[in-house]
Amino acid sequence: MREITYVEAIREALAQKMAEDPTVFLIGEDIGIYGGAFGATAGLIEQFGEERVIDTPISEAGIAGACIGAALTGMRPVGEIQFMDFVTLSMEQLVLQAAKIRFMFGGKAKVPFVLRMPGGSGTGAAAQHSESLENWFVHVPGLKVVMPSTPYDAKGLLIAAIEDDNPVIFVEHKLLYKVKGPVPEEMYRIPLGQSHIVREGKDLTIVATSVMVQRALQAAEQLQAEGIEVEIIDPRTLRPLDDVPIIRSVKKTGRALVVHEAVKMGGFGGEIVARIVESEAFDYLEAPVRRLAGLDIPIPYNRTLEYHAVPQVENIVEEARKLVKGVY
Repeated sequence: MREITYVEAIREALAQKMAEDPTVFLIGEDIGIYGGAFGATAGLIEQFGEERVIDTPISEAGIAGACIGAALTGMRPVGEIQFMDFVTLSMEQLVLQAAKIRFMFGGKAKVPFVLRMPGGSGTGAAAQHSESLENWFVHVPGLKVVMPSTPYDAKGLLIAAIEDDNPVIFVEHKLLYKVKGPVPEEMYRIPLGQSHIVREGKDLTIVATSVMVQRALQAAEQLQAEGIEVEIIDPRTLRPLDDVPIIRSVKKTGRALVVHEAVKMGGFGGEIVARIVESEAFDYLEAPVRRLAGLDIPIPYNRTLEYHAVPQVENIVEEARKLVKGVY
């Protein structure tokens, strides 16, 4: 199978859905002639025209509001927030409007749109352009939240998200855009709400999201040399969450480590831990369930400080080793 980058997989999913479905259009800042801040929409305005690839003023509230209005009239918009941090300016539209409309109208109204946003650190973009805010949206009934970790997942999940009749928050980590992986040329869908067992093991379960899946895989290779077999699970969709593979895995390994980039306080790891300890997996635990997350600080501009502000491969190796050896 051919290999393409994560950002190319995003672009291909958008192009294929737009070619198939005339109700799909794109809207956001600099997504047209410029091709998007990270190149995800490059060339699409030439292919589909400015009526379907719409450049907007600098107004995240306007982008989200336009997506909601268009979705209510039968369109399937895909909006882009240039940096995840700026989604703060569209919270009223997303939380009070988009998430509530189907409920308030007894299911008679649909709000089918996707809001894409690059999140995470690692590019030296400092405190206002590097946040991981996914758990804000996980907390809101009515929204779906997706975080693909590979090019294959990015394409399949984005196509499924565009076809969903609910508002979907689609989080793309900036460091993943250049990552290559096998991706089929034809259209395919990965259903929202299906966790993926990325790697099988018997000694420890690691639940990781987004870029942390790649780092967990690197850590697992190092740990294998020490005789420690790690099982890695990627939820892929944070809401709805498929916790069945996670619970089954913890029952097998007896140990669990949850890894994400967002700060620990109020982060998604707390939900995973709660699901484990509230399930039958609790009786199989041989060690405390641990969380490895970003430090409780804004992301620093200094590259060295930025590196140490979020979990790296060596941190995952160290935490995993402690859990397996019983030294916490």
